Amino acid sequence: MIRRTPFVFALLVVLGCSGEGLPPAPAPTTSPPSAPPPAATSAAAETPAPKGPVAPIAKKEPHVTKIHGVELVDDYAWLRKKDTPEVLAYLRAENAYTEAMTAGLAPAKERIYGEMLSRLKESDEEVPFREGAYVYYTRTEKGKQYPFYCRKPVKGGDKAPEEILIDLNEIAKTEKFVGLGPLAVSEDGHLLAYGLDTTGFRQFVLHVRDLRTGKDLADRIERVTSVVFAKDGKTLLSTVEDPVTKRSHKVFRHNLGEDAAKDVLLYEEKDERFRLFAKRSSSKKLIFVESNSMTTSEVRFLPADKPQAPLTLVEPRAQDHEYDVDHHGDELVIRTNSPAKPGEAKSTNFRLVVAKVSSPGRASWKETIPHRKDVMIESIQLFSTFAVAFEREDGLRQIRVLDPKKLALDGSHRIALPEPIFTLRAGENREFDASFYRFRFESPTTPSTVYDYEPKKRALVLKKRTEVPNYDSSRYESKRVHATAKDGTKIPVSLLFKKGTNPDGKHPLFLYGYGSYGAPLFPMFSAPTFSLVDRGVVCAIAHIRGGGELGETWHEAGRMKTKMNTFTDFVDVTEGLVQMGWAAKDRIAIQGGSAGGLLMGAVLNMRPDLYRAAIADVPFVDVINTMLDESLPLTVEEFEEWGNPKKKDEFEYILRYSPYENVAKKAYPSILVNTSYNDSQVMYWEPAKWVAKLRAMKTDTNPLLLRIHLDPAGHGGKSGRYERMQEMAFKYAWLLDRLGVTDGT
Repeated sequence: MIRRTPFVFALLVVLGCSGEGLPPAPAPTTSPPSAPPPAATSAAAETPAPKGPVAPIAKKEPHVTKIHGVELVDDYAWLRKKDTPEVLAYLRAENAYTEAMTAGLAPAKERIYGEMLSRLKESDEEVPFREGAYVYYTRTEKGKQYPFYCRKPVKGGDKAPEEILIDLNEIAKTEKFVGLGPLAVSEDGHLLAYGLDTTGFRQFVLHVRDLRTGKDLADRIERVTSVVFAKDGKTLLSTVEDPVTKRSHKVFRHNLGEDAAKDVLLYEEKDERFRLFAKRSSSKKLIFVESNSMTTSEVRFLPADKPQAPLTLVEPRAQDHEYDVDHHGDELVIRTNSPAKPGEAKSTNFRLVVAKVSSPGRASWKETIPHRKDVMIESIQLFSTFAVAFEREDGLRQIRVLDPKKLALDGSHRIALPEPIFTLRAGENREFDASFYRFRFESPTTPSTVYDYEPKKRALVLKKRTEVPNYDSSRYESKRVHATAKDGTKIPVSLLFKKGTNPDGKHPLFLYGYGSYGAPLFPMFSAPTFSLVDRGVVCAIAHIRGGGELGETWHEAGRMKTKMNTFTDFVDVTEGLVQMGWAAKDRIAIQGGSAGGLLMGAVLNMRPDLYRAAIADVPFVDVINTMLDESLPLTVEEFEEWGNPKKKDEFEYILRYSPYENVAKKAYPSILVNTSYNDSQVMYWEPAKWVAKLRAMKTDTNPLLLRIHLDPAGHGGKSGRYERMQEMAFKYAWLLDRLGVTDGT
């Protein structure tokens, strides 16, 4: 699991941190006016904020860490003392200060929220998908925060009675946070296993519901990360995580009705870089147990109809060898980055091989699709009469349809798509004998669209396009441009703007970035974003190195000791968009979340003069201290992404960019920081310490605000859809105010 999960374009500023669950400190009585600041000669030199509320000043208690001959002084380490009165008092004071400083934005926030709500079809239903004797779907109802998970028997068609499997709204009557985790339905359709998180800490308790009665069984599994039913419908295989490090490290076999103490441990992953995950094959005949680190993987399997059987190893792990497996007939289909021949370089963008189930090891692998320099094989799914591979090329996903008996490029074809810039995602494809493949298509101007593709006819069948009220796609345009990095690399940039917008250097720009873990940011549709675009803001995504838009080589060029490329790429994109005329140089706002929050912290230290405002959501900004603490969730696993600071050379490299250590006495732009007290991916004290240090050192008077959920919330903020939309509206109102954008401009 990635600690600092990417925030995709469709969720621009969606991950909010409102709500104070504990009584706030008394709010200052004076509120600043909400009038936008006048233009400045440089972004960080923005006109000072009006006098008003006094910002909380965190006390200093120096904590010294000596490592590699360097003394790191952390004045705010005391903020790690969770649940102590002094920490809670400080966090409440930050919330109160932010509330007072933004009180004047309330009318704008409510106006924007109304716009967002007007573009939402509040009562809606997803396209049903078939699994066994039922079709499953989710639907929403106006006024309800959460979807309903439902099904109908295939027999009876649309007139069949609906069964509500899970009503999260009912759970929310007694819980302030509701997060749904792993889900699995038994093959006979009688039982549903589901994980539930009610704290925001992403720690799921597995429940099993008898769908014939609607009642939950007595069975409970704590800290579950994945779950699979065996064919008999009575045996569960589940992976569970360590209670402290949150590493998914054990897989158990559980017999329903028996005490969990009798569960059989099938495998324990003892290497702290690796985590486990269980899943069924596309054919449903095998159960795979995958063990993955950031750079290496290993797969075991057993027959789904013989859950008592021992696990069979496909290929022993070797450092930097990544592979995953599916099943068809008597063969395993394997996506691997191993070299095609001994002594050759690894297949960075992966190749495809097959092997007999009876002889799964590497010595038996036969290549069907070779490695391609410019095309990455991202995933493959098998069906009885066809196969589908997701490929990544030139920053976009493509879908290739293959003959499952050959699995070769020869005779295969790509699905033709209707727009040049788009995002593809797999739909729900649960039937091995299906005659079609379901996927989702969207673009910055086209709402999420469900297609069924029939390979035999090469026919694309539109099943549904999400209805977006009060939206006219003809009013908007999206475009792909490229900025040039200092080393000459071309960085793709996706743009969204009002049709007729000319690159004349006068437009406010909202630039989003991520650039970590090889996770690609694809241009998606976001109805709320048009509240920015309608006001003349150009919205952009910087597809910087460290992400995976251009394949695994793009990731390799922005991790470990090439990580600085991620930050310099973002700066170069900013300057490139100004040079191209897509942005007024003194009206640029930026945003990133999680590892993208690290990006925000790094570029604000490097080039604060470029930006008028920044939003940092759950930002991973305390890199050195976090990566030195192996007791924290996920730290050891991520040594292969960031480096291990206990190694001198890696420590020195991280120290070059770690935002917390590089805060300096200089002017910074306006900054809004959002986090959650119960976030398990980026602990709340990282942004809290960063804000405290920034406030103590920065030389400007631009607003620096921290909002923290003290009520149950997680890495993604609150869990209800209306709650998230309220948060988005607040962030948009703040951002437009900082950019000097009014409803008339």
